Amino acid sequence: MTVTVLLFASYADAVGRSEIEIDVESGATVSDIIERVRGMGDASRLPATPMVAVNEHYASRDHELRAGDEVALIPPVAGG
Repeated sequence: MTVTVLLFASYADAVGRSEIEIDVESGATVSDIIERVRGMGDASRLPATPMVAVNEHYASRDHELRAGDEVALIPPVAGG
């Protein structure tokens, strides 16, 4: 099954794209997606536990994904 992963700010910079389609097995979780993304480009330096939203709702690492889901990896935000 395929899920779309949205990357923002430093995450997009590390991978070199702001959106990726990833094929995963049925039963894959948010954690599986994070590990796949951390294996791309310079993404290994990204946090192992970023904030994540699935279909625009915050999700835990054990959230099971479905075909067509949209997973957003949300970087930390700093203010000044």
